Amino acid sequence: MSLQIAQEPNADAVLNEHPFALVAGMMLDQQYPMEHAFRGPWKVLERFGTFDPASIAEAEPEAFADLCATPPAIHRYGRSMAGRLQELARHIVDEYDGDASRIWTEAKSGEALFMRVRALPGFGEQKAKIFVSLLAKQLDVKPKGWTTVVGDYGKKGFRSVADVVDAESLQKVRDFKKAAKAAAKAEAAKRA
Repeated sequence: MSLQIAQEPNADAVLNEHPFALVAGMMLDQQYPMEHAFRGPWKVLERFGTFDPASIAEAEPEAFADLCATPPAIHRYGRSMAGRLQELARHIVDEYDGDASRIWTEAKSGEALFMRVRALPGFGEQKAKIFVSLLAKQLDVKPKGWTTVVGDYGKKGFRSVADVVDAESLQKVRDFKKAAKAAAKAEAAKRA
């Protein structure tokens, strides 16, 4: 199955060809439309010439931040996210010898996979659950126990980026998130 998260063929090709791009796209998916976040790696590759974690980790920080913030930027907060991307790249180099796919190919259980993803810079508990779910649903990476660690994200439906396979599913995920925010706001108002 070919990833179509970025909704842009060239950007999706980068996600499909570079495991680190998929990890980086997930890291960038915060306070920014998800398809644009997952286009970030493609923008870096086009401007930097490579999406190799070691090269990104070693890049001069100011120059790399400029590259990431140049319109169209990789994120609403391009300079800040450039630093986070370099930190993530250093982690991949230090822990996985620069091969991001080892995060999931060497995980022996769903819990181990979750812990590996949770340890990534920029990944909190929710983001880790969503990424494990994305790996399972779209790349068929399903170590024993994965459904337990991801909770509702493992269910069928349109809850997160893990469920985005085309423009229609992207809109359904957006609608789900909007409804969930409205419900949370209503609940908070009731308590106030």
